[in-house]
Amino acid sequence: MKYGLALHTSSPGLGLAISSSAEDIRCQTWDLGRDTSNYLHPYLRDFLSPQTWQDLGWIAVASGPGGFTGTRLGVVTARTMGQQLDLPVFAISSLAAIARQSREAGSLAEPLLRRIAVSMPAQRGEVFAAVYQWSADTQLLTTMLPETVFAAADWDTQLAQLDPTHHYPILQSANLTDTVAGVLALARSEYDRGNRPHWSEAIPFYGQHPVLSSSLVK
Repeated sequence: MKYGLALHTSSPGLGLAISSSAEDIRCQTWDLGRDTSNYLHPYLRDFLSPQTWQDLGWIAVASGPGGFTGTRLGVVTARTMGQQLDLPVFAISSLAAIARQSREAGSLAEPLLRRIAVSMPAQRGEVFAAVYQWSADTQLLTTMLPETVFAAADWDTQLAQLDPTHHYPILQSANLTDTVAGVLALARSEYDRGNRPHWSEAIPFYGQHPVLSSSLVK
């Protein structure tokens, strides 16, 4: 039985999750602040036990938006593991993880939960935002509007264009690492559908600070 491992370092902390199935999930978070880079590898090693590296079948990582340094750390770590272990790596939007975990926790109003709008503060009064479509039939989250940097007024306009009976704005959690289970769940959905992205396809989303993939791994 192969396990999936998820990392979330896009906010000042570390979130790890591992599972062999949708029902068998183990998660843990640490509020490490700027020490995340110092403790990521020993915490990851200890968290993995009793599983081993050979038990892993795929890796997932929060690809942002979020903090520049933390997001880069997580994506580089996931890419390195994917390369060394020859495993697929799923880069999952931090905003999508918020939407997925909120849906999983039952914190969204029923009945159909068709559209989910997610936003979080960016710089200079802007916001990172995205819109997703949830299917109750397939239990899949589909991206309608990918993560984008909006001026606050432009995001308000975008929201006004959505059907008010089907859109549910969600604010970011206090600590994005709390949504690491959402990262894991979204990646598992893709894995179960047969997707196997190469580790080199995992690219961070910085918003105002795009970085070419070639600069991630030397």
